[in-house]
Order: sequence, then structure tokens, then C-alpha cells
Amino acid sequence: MANLKDLRGRINSVKSTRKITQAMKMVAAAKLRRAQQQAEAARPYAERMERMLASLGAAVAGSPDAPKLLVGSGADQVHLLVVITADRGLAGPFNTNVGRFARTQIRELEAQGKTVKIITVGRKAGTYLKREFASRLVGEINFVGKKRVGFEEADALATRITGMLEAGEFDVCTLVYNRFKNVITQTPSAQQLIPTVLPKAETVETEAAGAWYEYEPDEATILAQLLPKNLAIQIYRALLENSAGFFGSQMTAMDNATRNAGDMINKLTLTYNRTRQANITRELIEIISGAEAL
Repeated sequence: MANLKDLRGRINSVKSTRKITQAMKMVAAAKLRRAQQQAEAARPYAERMERMLASLGAAVAGSPDAPKLLVGSGADQVHLLVVITADRGLAGPFNTNVGRFARTQIRELEAQGKTVKIITVGRKAGTYLKREFASRLVGEINFVGKKRVGFEEADALATRITGMLEAGEFDVCTLVYNRFKNVITQTPSAQQLIPTVLPKAETVETEAAGAWYEYEPDEATILAQLLPKNLAIQIYRALLENSAGFFGSQMTAMDNATRNAGDMINKLTLTYNRTRQANITRELIEIISGAEAL
């Protein structure tokens, strides 16, 4: 049984830990509000941009001069996965969930005989995937030391992906990230970026029935300008979703840690009081026994 000094030390240690987890919970909650607003504000623009380009691309997809960002290389052998996680931990299963999801995607592709290449965004993604897929990693990006990830980081990654496509280093590019749903739920998702997922014929006809669009200049010129921008926008949206999900998961994890620390303090305090009472009782018995012996 631990003595009173050890129990006091453990209680004080857990109290100090609870103060830290409470502070981290408050910081995460403050950052979550801003990150959630940014993620939710970016969704309509990114989704509408994706739908518009998909509908516009359907008209030129069959052309031999169609942009590679729209139709890809024409093959389906080499897949590039861009896996996005956080740079930090202490966020529950947030990073592990997207890591497991990416691992499942990689195994399924390799089981089909595909070649997989990986770019990790976030330090935790590299740490997780290196254990099993170190030979597939072709790039590691992290934002350690940056207070806020901006559009320029997404644009730089989009430029790198475009360069790899032009060099013939992959055929299909897929984005893997945690999509923010609410504070408790973040859903691992996969979004194909290259080639662009074109809508079905009946979907195009349905949209066209409600509206008629005339493009100036021609579709090919518009696509050449907007496709690179759309790639950066989709990556930026994923980074914002990932950031909001991280702070939501961290807030939940720190709240649970604070509650667990409180429960542990109560149990240790109860043990401390019982031990102290037992010591006092034992000392009284010794005094009484000594007095009777005299």
C-alpha cells in the first residue's frame, strides 16, 4: 500500500495534469469556432466550382486536346494519394482514423495490381504511413511552426501535383482527409481530384433543362484557366476541414481527459483518507496497548 506522501504526490500531479487539459480544451474550443466558420464558408464555393467544372468538362472530355487535369493521363495504373492529417497529436483517434482509412485504400489498390505513390501533409501522416509504406512516399509536407495554414500552401501543393502530372509520374490523384461534421464526428473521406469526376449524362440533362449557359471564351480556354485554380481550392477546402476536425477532436479528447483526471483525483483522495484513518487507528492502538502494558 502506498504511503501518505506518495498519495499526496500523485494527487498533486493529477491536479496539475487536469489544469493542463482544461487549458488545452479552452484553447481548442476557441480555435474550433474560427476553423469551423472557415470550413463551412469554403464548402459552397468549392462544391459549386467542382460541379461547374465537371459539367463544363463533359463537353470537351472526348476531345483529344482535353486538359490533363480534366481527363488525366488516360491510364489507371499509378495512383497518387495525398493524405492529410494534423501536425500534432493529443486529439483522440483523429489522426489514426485517417491513417487507417488511407492504409485500407492503399492495400485495396495494390491488391488490384496498381502502383501507389503517397504525399503526406501533416507530420502525423508521415509517422503513421512510414511504418508500412515508406517505399511509396514521394513527398512529406508539414506546417510545424505556422500559426495558420493559408491558400498559398494549398496552391503550392497543387502546383507540385500538376508538375508531377505533366511529368507522367501518376495517372490518378486522390485526396484523403477528415471531413468535419461536428465536434464529435469527423469522417475520413476520399476525393478524386485527377481526373475530374464527370457527372452522368442524365444529371447534365437535368441541370441543362433548368438553365442555359453560354461561355465566353470557349470551354477549353476557360478550363485551362480554372482547372489549376480548382485543384488548389479543393486542397484548401480539405485543409480547412482537417483543421476544424482536429480542433473539434482535440477539444473532445481534452474534455474526456479532464473528466478522467477528476475521477482519478476523487479515487486517490478516498484512498488517501482511508490510509490516513488506518494509520491513525493503528497509532492509537499502539498507544493504548503500550499504556496497558505499563
